[in-house]
Amino acid sequence: MAHIFAFEKLEVWKESRKLASDIYKLTQKYPDSEKYGLVSQMRRASISVCSNIAEGSSRTTAKDQANFYQMSYSGLMELLNQLIISIDLGFIEKDTLTTSRTEIEKIADMLNALMKSRLTHP
Repeated sequence: MAHIFAFEKLEVWKESRKLASDIYKLTQKYPDSEKYGLVSQMRRASISVCSNIAEGSSRTTAKDQANFYQMSYSGLMELLNQLIISIDLGFIEKDTLTTSRTEIEKIADMLNALMKSRLTHP
């Protein structure tokens, strides 16, 4: 059986991995003209969320871990901004934003709790 790394056990990583997959599927429907623009940005932002969680979990100090979780949170806010812009441009419907925003808020809450726990219980 394969070794399971610490980040793979984190619920926030599992949720952010699902979000990244959802964003990839969603952006497949965007216009071809956005392939190197908004689509690329959204995909990178969504991948950075789960990637920074994974990288942060491997850091040896609580402060370093919290820093990566903060970067993950920042990527999440970047993604939310891009989804809002997608509404403005008519690429997605408001209900799609509502669904994505609910997931983003859930992940944001989990990241905040994780950051707080690393900083208060190093």
